[in-house]
Amino acid sequence: MEYLVGIQGRDFVLVASDTVAASSIIAMKHDYDKMFKLSEKILLLCVGEAGDTVQFAEYIQKNVQLYKMRNGYELSPTAAANFTRKNLAEYLRSRTPYHVNMLLAGYDEHDGPALYYLDYLAALAKAPFAAHGYGGFLTLSILDRYYTPDLTREEAIELLKKCLLEIQKRFILNLPTFTVRIIDKDGVHDMEQITMSKI
Repeated sequence: MEYLVGIQGRDFVLVASDTVAASSIIAMKHDYDKMFKLSEKILLLCVGEAGDTVQFAEYIQKNVQLYKMRNGYELSPTAAANFTRKNLAEYLRSRTPYHVNMLLAGYDEHDGPALYYLDYLAALAKAPFAAHGYGGFLTLSILDRYYTPDLTREEAIELLKKCLLEIQKRFILNLPTFTVRIIDKDGVHDMEQITMSKI
């Protein structure tokens, strides 16, 4: 039902998520933010069971902030992704597993932009582009066809719009608005929200 997408460019990562909070066949909210800021340059996008997403994402968020307080420096996106994966894997083997799918996007001073794909079985993969949800089935082929590693911001936004138009055209459910953010060397930037009726 939900949709997350991430596209890595030359010196940035563009991420987007739908804003619908649903329970079964009922839409509860249309302004729900599924992105959690882990640090100045790391963003975690989380979808899945309603309670699990907030609880797990906030648990990771607070632990990443605690690490900064204890050590005086922030985790890199790679370290944050591996920390998240380790915790998800440990909970998977407990009586209280979290049913969450995530994208972790960040920027590192040495390694540049990074995008990680995590699923509820604690599989972690670094990817140039990634998507979660039913929308992923409809848009991964578009990303595969049009993605190039040296995308500019404008090209990445156009590619994102291609994906969102495909979802509007072929997905049976209505996802009317999308939150869009860019992560680069200067941190996390809010972009203009994409409303499907206007593109």
